[in-house]
Amino acid sequence: MSSPVIDRLRTRLATVLPPAPTLARAGLGAMLVVAGVHKLLAPEAWAVYVVDWLAPWLVVSPRLFMVLNGPPEIAVGFGLLTDRFVAIGSAIAAVSLTVTTGYLAVVALTRGGLFADVMIRDIALTGLAWAVLADAVRT
Repeated sequence: MSSPVIDRLRTRLATVLPPAPTLARAGLGAMLVVAGVHKLLAPEAWAVYVVDWLAPWLVVSPRLFMVLNGPPEIAVGFGLLTDRFVAIGSAIAAVSLTVTTGYLAVVALTRGGLFADVMIRDIALTGLAWAVLADAVRT
């Protein structure tokens, strides 16, 4: 059902909100910048996501691994925020988030639900990254 108030609100929002692809790109870019900066400032907060069976596969310590991931994440995020190299940046984000979500799913299934809350959030972020990529390659 529609009402005059809802119709006016819908019309007003349609005129003031940026297009959905712009909002998606900005949201993904902002998330990547903030996550990258946080990895530089508090790598130990991110290192907890490296479980014991994964740690030997890393060439460096989990803490240093997170520090090393910060700058590229910031660069990709800024690229998305400034509407530069969107296809490449969103492809990097989509693949990275897909792998991360898969890893978190394995951990959740094998460790009694460990990190399931983060995995659930990352499912949405993965979809967002793929949506930004889909838009970038179609325009």
